[in-house]
Amino acid sequence: MLLSTTDVIQGAVIDSYLGIVTAQVVYGSNFLRDFLASIRDIVGGRTGSYERLFEQGQRKALEELEQRAQRLGADAVIGIEMDTGTINVDQSGVLLLITATGTAVKIR
Repeated sequence: MLLSTTDVIQGAVIDSYLGIVTAQVVYGSNFLRDFLASIRDIVGGRTGSYERLFEQGQRKALEELEQRAQRLGADAVIGIEMDTGTINVDQSGVLLLITATGTAVKIR
């Protein structure tokens, strides 16, 4: 399955648009990771644990997006957009949200 952020696929013709597909990945907060990130806020630098978490989440969201497109009979997903955000649960923490959205298509 071809996954693309562009709206066209070079050398291919889109036969039909099968619909919008969306995938979400949600991770709970982790006390140790949050504590280490707060230290990074003070001393500066990158927070590798969060970078790895978002990288893993983006991969998982794209895998789920592909599975949903396959169920529609798609050959490709075009116009993919990735978004990240947080959901405040309560005073105890937040959930990290990663969303992927695209258009499932049949190509030739």
